[in-house]
Amino acid sequence: MSYRAPVEDMLATLRHVAGLDRLEAEGLAPELEGGVVEAVLEEAAKFAQDVLSPLNRVGDKHGSTLKDGVVTTPPGWKEAYNAWAGAGWNALPGPEAYGGQGLPVLLQSACTEMWNSASLAFALGPLLTIGSIEAVHAHGSEHLKETYLAKLVSGEWMGTMNLTEPQAGSDLNALRARAEPVGDGTYRITGQKIFITYGEHGMTENIIHLVLARLPDAPPGTRGISLFLVPKYLVNADGSLGKHNDLRCSGIEHKLGIHASPTCSMAFGDKGGAIGWLIGEENRGLACMFTMMNNARLNVALQGVAIAERAYQQALAFAQERRQGAALDAPKGAPMSPIIVHPDVRRMLMEMRAKTQGSRAICYLVAEALDRSHRETDAGKRKAAAERAAILTPVAKAYATDIGVEVASTGVQVHGGMGFIEETGAAQHLRDARICTIYEGTNGIQAIDLVLRKLPLSGGEAVRALIAEMRGVVAEVEGANTPGFGHTAARLKAAVDSLDRATQWMLATMGESQGAVLAGATPYLKLFALAQGGTGLAKKALALRSEEGALSHLATARFFSEHLATEAPALELAVTEGAGAVEDATAVFAA
Repeated sequence: MSYRAPVEDMLATLRHVAGLDRLEAEGLAPELEGGVVEAVLEEAAKFAQDVLSPLNRVGDKHGSTLKDGVVTTPPGWKEAYNAWAGAGWNALPGPEAYGGQGLPVLLQSACTEMWNSASLAFALGPLLTIGSIEAVHAHGSEHLKETYLAKLVSGEWMGTMNLTEPQAGSDLNALRARAEPVGDGTYRITGQKIFITYGEHGMTENIIHLVLARLPDAPPGTRGISLFLVPKYLVNADGSLGKHNDLRCSGIEHKLGIHASPTCSMAFGDKGGAIGWLIGEENRGLACMFTMMNNARLNVALQGVAIAERAYQQALAFAQERRQGAALDAPKGAPMSPIIVHPDVRRMLMEMRAKTQGSRAICYLVAEALDRSHRETDAGKRKAAAERAAILTPVAKAYATDIGVEVASTGVQVHGGMGFIEETGAAQHLRDARICTIYEGTNGIQAIDLVLRKLPLSGGEAVRALIAEMRGVVAEVEGANTPGFGHTAARLKAAVDSLDRATQWMLATMGESQGAVLAGATPYLKLFALAQGGTGLAKKALALRSEEGALSHLATARFFSEHLATEAPALELAVTEGAGAVEDATAVFAA
């Protein structure tokens, strides 16, 4: 089933939930005036639908292969990438000084969602390139910027992130890759890296690897990690490509999903050391890499939204066509009805729609906060926006990717037995979605980050400000007197109240029992997402209630509130009273 970008809902979420209108009105995004947003999204939708989407199935069936050290991507992959980069899509958020368009993260996020709905395996390569650009631009020397940024921004070269090693998954303390200073400003990099997305391919003439490694005298743990730029081909003084660096792809993984994305094992220094350049300061590589990872976490969250959207579209189309059983009010002997008339199928489809649009709202809120953190002229406002983005990023990454898996799984269920058959494509969405909850920091790590590092920002005032905004939306729904909302106000009020109490408990307990806080971290994150996503959908429905199509927005907000947000009080109990059950589980595992 082909993909159609939901441009109308994207625009509604950008303007009425994330606050694009306010960003423009305050003069913080002058480049978007004159219908630029609508024009960019319409063109992106055409490219996603017409060029990338048809390759999704091709990529899944063919995958990427490694033979004699050469990685070959699926048919049509390189041509699509050249067309994508040639159209300027890679340069959309890039710094203008190096050929980028410098457009807001908010607009880029909507496009990112489209690329990933069309083909997640394709979009993974550009995703990491954009992160590489941010890291080099923020922390690289002038030499590195002048040598590499223009080619990365244009998409002529692609970038990668090299963190993980065979003995070190999420624990960066265990990294062993080495970097020996040569004495001329370069370093010799040796070591093994695994799970390197697009670590090798033939889509661009050069690949720029960002590699974490340790210097000989580095302190132990994460305090002793440095970041290095290590190109596949060395670059001559005139900008031309020189000799092949001392690195190679030693294998590619055979994976559950994203078959077309080459997930590589990389070997550095077989012949004495790959030549690399330090990014940022020695032993401060993790701070530099987090510039890249924070960008990637929002983009991975958008991957969850993207897969959910495509799975929903396919399930909806199938339910409208598939005939099975008769409608409840059908006369005796009537022909079979489309399954969409059956209440439980409608419930599943509404659940898919509400979860998808709720997670989209959260992701776009993150993007808007990031834009404000860079564009506000007042230092206090920039700080508040940065803290808002910091809090919402782990919520978006974990919730949206969980939703990607849940919605894709429900999509298989809507298809029934045909969903379990590869030919329908429903199974691919589920297989592809599964990685998103794992890479760029597992969702459990996102929950830990939220409760230990983000909730205490500004003494808890940053999270209280978000909760106050949610309460404001609830008050608007209560005063709207709109019958279509049903019990939305009451259910959202209960969810926000639960979040408020759970937040107070988290902040109060943090200094007394970190174990209890960590035991409740994941349910707390979901509670936060339900309140934030529910109020986001309600805010959109409020803004559009007098316009054409208002009923669909009201129905979606109502369903989220009455069917999903109702879980909030139970999650509050799991957070505030459930730690003992986790701690006592020691007896189970000891047995």
